[in-house]
Amino acid sequence: MAETGGRTFDDITARLDEIVSAVKSKDTSLERTLDLLDEAIELGSKAVEMVDRVELSPREADLLDAKEAEARAASGEDADAVPVNGPQDPPAGE
Repeated sequence: MAETGGRTFDDITARLDEIVSAVKSKDTSLERTLDLLDEAIELGSKAVEMVDRVELSPREADLLDAKEAEARAASGEDADAVPVNGPQDPPAGE
């Protein structure tokens, strides 16, 4: 798993889950909630940076595109939408 500042992506998501639980608690003060919100924003930014640095292999990108197409079809979205990794060259003969 990718690491940044000694934390893995899994560490960050686990801490974000802890923050969500703490914020939902009626025993958490407003001041503590605001501190946790600041921490969550910082952690979220780190997680986004980690995801942005990940480079997918062409096979992984194709699998992701196929899963997203299946999800769009299941939800009734436009199946002709451009995949996440950009438009692809049409198959030969089209």
